[in-house]
Amino acid sequence: MTDQFPIQKWATRIASGGRLSSAEAASLEHVDDLASLCHAASLVRDEGFGDTMSVSRKVFIPLTKLCRDVCHYCTFAHPPKRGEKAFMTPDEVLEIARAGARAGCDEALFTLGDKPELRYRVAREELAELGYATTVEYLTAVARMVLEETGLLPHINAGIMSEDEILALREVSLSQGIMLETVSDRLSERGMPHFGSPDKVPAVRLAMVEAAGRAAVPFTTGILIGLGETRAERIEALLALRDLHERYGHIQEIIIQNFRAKPGTKMADAPEPTLEDHQWTIAVARLIFGAEVSVQAPPNLRSGELGPLVKAGLNDWGGVSPVTPDHVNPEAPWPELDQLGRETAEAGKVLVPRLAIYPAWLRDAEKWLAPKVLTAALKKADGQGYAQEHLWRVGRQNQTAPVEVPLSAGPALSTPLARAIDRGVAGRTLSEEDMVALFSARGSHASAVRSAADAVRKEKNGNQVQYVVNRNINYTNLCTYKCTFCAFSKGNTAEHLRGKPYDLEPSEIARRTTEAWQRGGTEVCMQGGIHPDYTGDTYLEICRIVKGAVPDMHIHAFSPLEVSQGAQTLGLPVAEYLQMLKDAGLGTLPGTAAEILDEEVRRKLCPDKLSTDEWLSVIEAAHGVGLRTTATIMYGHIDGYHNWARHLNRIRALQEKTGGFTEFVPLPFVHMEAPVYLRGAARQGPSYREAVLMHSVARLALNGAIDNIQVSWVKMGADGVTAALNAGANDLGGTLMNESISRAAGSEFGQEMSPDKMDALIRASGRIPSQRTTLYKPAAPELVDRSYAAAEIMPVVQSRAGKHARFGGAAQKRKIPAE
Repeated sequence: MTDQFPIQKWATRIASGGRLSSAEAASLEHVDDLASLCHAASLVRDEGFGDTMSVSRKVFIPLTKLCRDVCHYCTFAHPPKRGEKAFMTPDEVLEIARAGARAGCDEALFTLGDKPELRYRVAREELAELGYATTVEYLTAVARMVLEETGLLPHINAGIMSEDEILALREVSLSQGIMLETVSDRLSERGMPHFGSPDKVPAVRLAMVEAAGRAAVPFTTGILIGLGETRAERIEALLALRDLHERYGHIQEIIIQNFRAKPGTKMADAPEPTLEDHQWTIAVARLIFGAEVSVQAPPNLRSGELGPLVKAGLNDWGGVSPVTPDHVNPEAPWPELDQLGRETAEAGKVLVPRLAIYPAWLRDAEKWLAPKVLTAALKKADGQGYAQEHLWRVGRQNQTAPVEVPLSAGPALSTPLARAIDRGVAGRTLSEEDMVALFSARGSHASAVRSAADAVRKEKNGNQVQYVVNRNINYTNLCTYKCTFCAFSKGNTAEHLRGKPYDLEPSEIARRTTEAWQRGGTEVCMQGGIHPDYTGDTYLEICRIVKGAVPDMHIHAFSPLEVSQGAQTLGLPVAEYLQMLKDAGLGTLPGTAAEILDEEVRRKLCPDKLSTDEWLSVIEAAHGVGLRTTATIMYGHIDGYHNWARHLNRIRALQEKTGGFTEFVPLPFVHMEAPVYLRGAARQGPSYREAVLMHSVARLALNGAIDNIQVSWVKMGADGVTAALNAGANDLGGTLMNESISRAAGSEFGQEMSPDKMDALIRASGRIPSQRTTLYKPAAPELVDRSYAAAEIMPVVQSRAGKHARFGGAAQKRKIPAE
């Protein structure tokens, strides 16, 4: 470009957070170098949205097609027809919404005519029969019904509304919108497209966009090109919208929609905008709105021409329905989502499903969403703020793992992603930004991450998959802590969750230990709640009970929280107390209670638990006295990718210091009975993509530090295990015999996976099974043989908790406090 139009210089400024002045934006009217304009717009787009193109999976609910306006290009709205109802009934609305929910849709788009009751008596009469005075009142009721009964998230496109009406709908919708279309008053004059349509007056529409800003509603708007407006008028419209967005911050997306001539309308013979004209407008919109606001164009209105739209700076396809037609443009069917994914990949981008609220607005949800709506949105969101790709959820049985659609072409890896993969394969420490890029990978990019991690796994571990025959013994579920994710621990206010408070008898701990040994077990894994009467002596006594029953049994026990609490009750330094536990028979520690090692999350998720630094300090002390530990992460609740990255880097840093971690264990959040989820404050665990990818990113992030990456069969199920074993994992954990913590949270998988079943699952994944000890030595042959011939496990005895602990805390006679 010439110095008069320094487009590339402007693009660099905008991508860095700057903006075009109004004068600079106005000068774009005279820019005809489409290639340079599109290149600049793409640079800005990529700065904000990277390799992704988003789409909302929706159903289209045309609540009424009556409208008081008479736009000369519209076939959606029409006058009343004999024998045809003015409004959809609630049952008809629910039928569409439920079909959408079954098909995996996220959004219920309510598009309807503008205030038909002001023009048509039949509309007033039907509303009265339904029990409502206005269309918006009825819309509010049915949107609430859809939200509550189907979980679909309403997006409202109901024409001109007052601020009070916007606020009422805010309580039942994720977002709202209205197309500005134009700022040209000419188009409302006699003989023009908007003549006779009072709701299309630009000032009226801009006033509603502003009212939505005052009401803090995530908002969609845009312009309709090809109605007879000039380039200058398009730019003027975009600048008017930018002014409102800079004042309120509420405009999520700008739609650049191309006019389509429809038979039977007054504009049936009007020329449609060319592809190049559409590209020019998209590029100008991108440069005006920068890298944060989405720019969208409907894919069904440019069938076969999507690639050029992407090149112009587009990052979103809007809503596409696998269930309902586009009632506004019935002549243009939606593309199939799989086909849209392929065409998007051919254009160099990865298709990602989104909600009707964009990630940046969801991250600031307390400002933008009503509480009930936020709860519904979290049920469908992933850790990045997009929609979960599939209905699969952690811990659920009888669900099919997603199958990726093969793409005829895939976008090249971005420089940040390729660099992160290369660093991970080389065993270098990854930055937080590197890991966020890895966790954000989707489609063919996610496949590249998984493949790289699997290659590292094969180099480090070969084709062997190991597991330990062990037994979980949770000696008490009574706990004074109030971790918001935990459905296992019990107190006086927690009996609505699974099970009653219990405190095992010493004889039951010994019996379970003996039975585990008889069944080929080499390890007992023991943890429990923080019982108010337990002291450090309690945990020492538990070790003695196990060793008294089976001297050769390996004790893998006590979280850092239990160790810290035990040391504190005895007035001992943590290291000294750990040495006492080791002398009493403790072999290793589980690195649980880590959750997310980032205070940004911990102060909300488990505020009274050990801090990040305290957890790391206990683990370092354990390593210092010769006790090795595992490391875990519990993810997919109120956290995000940057929190996961910080966690992994803290684990790696400690391992490089001590070398004491044996394995890393990703534990995806099981949401079903978790208090934080039941209160509506957490997501439904990680998505399938995220759950599998965690094993891959862990393999790359910990390469050269921790060689063993474990997958939890209790949480992931057989399909998830197979996927993780082909994405970097090499270890299947333990057979467990009595798993109770995940089950308490709602996991539907069993309490034990026998060695025969472990072997079959591993072989079905194309790998070689091998039994190991806790410290990754081969299990003794006689114990291996015994494990395959094990008798059925005897029923457990969960002794009801009394007022005081049964052993180890006799010196303390405190009563269990009310929670």
